[in-house]
Amino acid sequence: MSRIGKMSIAVPAGVEFKCENNVVTVKGPKGTLSREIKGAIEVKVENGHIQLTALNEEKETGALHGLYRALIAGMVKGVHEGFTKSLEVKGVGWKVAKQGNKIVLNVGFSHPVEFTETEGIKLDCPSATEITVSGIDKVLVGQVAANIRAIRVPEPYHGYGIRYKGEQVEHKEGKTSGKGKK
Repeated sequence: MSRIGKMSIAVPAGVEFKCENNVVTVKGPKGTLSREIKGAIEVKVENGHIQLTALNEEKETGALHGLYRALIAGMVKGVHEGFTKSLEVKGVGWKVAKQGNKIVLNVGFSHPVEFTETEGIKLDCPSATEITVSGIDKVLVGQVAANIRAIRVPEPYHGYGIRYKGEQVEHKEGKTSGKGKK
């Protein structure tokens, strides 16, 4: 049995939770999310808390029990507070700017790279070297941030690239001169 799956999820004020025909729908001030629940998992709401129960003791059911509990907790937090990922651009002369519904990245290529907002995602540039990805779907916010980071992954010698805010890039030692070698 999953230890994470056993934990209940508190439903904050202003958030509606509904489970019909194995489809969970969460509605809050920031929007609405829904997800289908597969497997032998039962979802109940009791006293303002969501409780998931595994209906059998199979290994796969235990894994899904914890997974769906984590996904539903993310849905509840997303429609109530939202999620944000911040990225930094490090490089000489590198910068980003917001133009309409897209961001334009000048990150060392011969041309600027454009990245367009998708449905449910808001891109913002608080400064010329920062990008903020926000939305209500935790998985989508993380995936869009990873796609932006993949445009120019941090390199290990100077640390140039797009990285998550606070990410530590392991630096390698550069080439040394041939002096002293025989």
